Amino acid sequence: MDADIGPRGRLRLLSRREVAALSSTEAGGLHDQFRACALAVLNIGSELDDAAAVMERYANFDVRIREEPRGIRLQLVNAPDQAFVDGEIIEGIREHLFSVLRDLVAAANIPQLDTPASITDGVFELLRNAGVIHAGEREPLVVCWGGHAIGRDEYDYTKEVGHALGLRGMDVCTGCGPGAMKGPMKGAAVGHAKQRLGSGRFLGVTEPGIIAAEPPNPIVNELVVLPDIEKRLEAFVRLGHAIIVFPGGVGTAEEILHLLGILLDSHNAAMPFPVIFTGPPTARPYFQQLHAFIGATLGQAAQRLYRIVIDDPIAVARAVGEGANQVFDWREQARDAFGFNWKLRIDAQFQTPFAPTHEAMAGLSLHRDQSSSDLAANLRRAFSGIVAGNVKPAGIQAVAEHGPFELRGEPAIAGELDALLRSFVEQRRMRLPGAEYQPCYRIVR
Repeated sequence: MDADIGPRGRLRLLSRREVAALSSTEAGGLHDQFRACALAVLNIGSELDDAAAVMERYANFDVRIREEPRGIRLQLVNAPDQAFVDGEIIEGIREHLFSVLRDLVAAANIPQLDTPASITDGVFELLRNAGVIHAGEREPLVVCWGGHAIGRDEYDYTKEVGHALGLRGMDVCTGCGPGAMKGPMKGAAVGHAKQRLGSGRFLGVTEPGIIAAEPPNPIVNELVVLPDIEKRLEAFVRLGHAIIVFPGGVGTAEEILHLLGILLDSHNAAMPFPVIFTGPPTARPYFQQLHAFIGATLGQAAQRLYRIVIDDPIAVARAVGEGANQVFDWREQARDAFGFNWKLRIDAQFQTPFAPTHEAMAGLSLHRDQSSSDLAANLRRAFSGIVAGNVKPAGIQAVAEHGPFELRGEPAIAGELDALLRSFVEQRRMRLPGAEYQPCYRIVR
């Protein structure tokens, strides 16, 4: 379907340079990235979690910028029909489209980020520009992680936990996609409605490389697109007052390793940061294996950084509420902001973008002769590379041309990694149900 749409309310005027960048397909231009992200937003409800397959299905889709004296309009060409009702674009999709445009332009205007402090400042500026940092408000924002390829019982459980959070007035932030990213928001929305809370926040945080695999779900009422996975992860841990982890696959494992590596830093030892792993009874083996993997690779110190709660949404919500209060009390005493965790120390190795080439993946240091934080960073990169090989166009193409990524490591760690990844494949946690998974990696011991 073709359409010509504008934003509701006010939109910052774009300069001619910005419009030219959004329209340019040359090196440094934003058109291809904007087209891919816009298509992901419009393709809501799709069963495809392969960005290349989405682009192939809608090869004739395009989005063009049209300047007007009082703002801009988007011209959509051959857009997916499901984004419209009786010829009119769905309002939430309109909002998401202009959020994507806002964030891509903002990211392009930020100076080069090459130090830990400048990267954190850049993340803050992008979040502030999107209006998602609420200063001075003692209102818990709970980050929920988990897979987009989860079973029905696990999805229903995420809704129950979200419902318990919503009844207690807590807001939800997720990776914005389906599955464990949608369920908590859906449950919390019902909880807010019961409490007659009309200003509930359902914040989705994504990045251009993953948005096609995890398009924003309809509950998201605040969408932010960060430039890469590392800045997306930093946004999660600086915005959130607590983190809940539901069952997932390699993307969830990447998030967990990123968080644990940061919390293992001695500079962050005194800082309260509630983390809970939870799921229904059927998820018990999943968390047992994940817990064993963390213990075997990072040790008991890492295991003490989280709690595992099985089949008890109310206990999870109460623990999160209590933990968030401790976070607010600590930040008040430490004179840190309620809405953005400035005092959390994040080492450069957790901020620097990792390009998962075959050489980089094979060269990862996966052994115990390093600090647990360093090992967590390298394991995080390994999982990030597998995510890229699974769903990101560049990673998929690299695997198609050169074969699976090879991961080499200390035999004990390689064995633990192999066992964990095999369990993800057996439990169909790598791709959406119905897709036959072809591993994009090979473990070399």
